[in-house]
Amino acid sequence: MSVRVGILGATGAVGQRFIQLLDDHPTFDLAAVTASAESAGKTYREAAKWRVNTPIPDDVAEMEVAETSPAGVADADVDLLFSSLPSGVASEVEPAFLEEGYVVSSNSSNDRMADDVPLTIPEINPDHLDLIEVQRDERGWDGALVKNPNCSTITMVPTLAAIDEFGLESVHVSTLQAVSGAGYSGVTSMEIIDNAIPHIGGEEEKMETESRKLLGEFDGAAVHLHDADVAASCNRIPTLDGHLENVFAEFTEDPSAADLRGAMEAFESADLPSSPDQLIKVFGDDEPERPQPRLDRTYADGMGIVAGGVQTTDDGAKYNCLAHNTIRGAAGASLLNGELLVEEGYV
Repeated sequence: MSVRVGILGATGAVGQRFIQLLDDHPTFDLAAVTASAESAGKTYREAAKWRVNTPIPDDVAEMEVAETSPAGVADADVDLLFSSLPSGVASEVEPAFLEEGYVVSSNSSNDRMADDVPLTIPEINPDHLDLIEVQRDERGWDGALVKNPNCSTITMVPTLAAIDEFGLESVHVSTLQAVSGAGYSGVTSMEIIDNAIPHIGGEEEKMETESRKLLGEFDGAAVHLHDADVAASCNRIPTLDGHLENVFAEFTEDPSAADLRGAMEAFESADLPSSPDQLIKVFGDDEPERPQPRLDRTYADGMGIVAGGVQTTDDGAKYNCLAHNTIRGAAGASLLNGELLVEEGYV
């Protein structure tokens, strides 16, 4: 089966990751790339300042960049759109595509917590995708919108899903987030070199709310948020890629460190083309200094989660987790949601 896809906002950092991940994809054929009005009409090579560590695919380099509108992609006959638009733009643009019947898998942060929008990690809550039926009934459109969560949320939630069986009650997390999470020009060198920034605007609230929606239960009509308390402190540090997070969790039960490691290692991946064979790789007590961004962010080609330092405390447990923020945490997450949409018959 071949599915024709397009990328909204294809010239930015996440858009470039989409292009990299779609190259030689077994199901998706890239048929359209869009960007701002200033880029429309140019070839992709001319419009994009390519910064990904692999070359621009030859066929994509010569594609003409379209305007970001339904009219701009009408001739491309796409079945599925991936969105990497800034949230302010996406909140205006995405509804226009949805009203025209397009299915959109979006990395943009707008509408993630909307009651009728699935916020999905395929390995965690694939059943939430059926919220699309509620969405279509309420909004009266033929299209469908699914969101993936914030990159820091994606890093933590798979580990929490794995250990939720022990009665997850509360989570405190402190993040050490790479500069690429802010986009190429998001943090200047003068701000971040020899420094750490102990605040990332809006990030803490996203982690605290999105994680509870992802871990919540879907009853066929609505998602009921998980009742765990979640508190986050988000920090920017001078690494290029890879968000490292220090997690402190409390449970109703009393699991051992071995119990927690075993649950993470055994947690099932999804049966999708881009899913890692083992979702969570866990380092043992013999390697307490892992995971590290430079050494471990490319686990499973950047699509997996890495954990380590699992220890019990008087109140519960603590551990570290890591994921590649622009691959697993952004473009790769939307790609997986697109694969899930195909698997479930929404495309």
